[in-house]
Amino acid sequence: MEIDTYLFFMREAMIFENSQTEEGREYLKNCWRMEQTKPDREGLRKNFKKKGG
Repeated sequence: MEIDTYLFFMREAMIFENSQTEEGREYLKNCWRMEQTKPDREGLRKNFKKKGG
């Protein structure tokens, strides 16, 4: 088996195992969040609306 195929299957297995529990799903959400390089402008606007005018 080639190394890239092996690593792909290991990654998929880790994701599958973590998706089985609430703690694992939280871990996966944090992993996804830390990979993002562009800001979620819509989410920021919802959380930090300007007060007043």
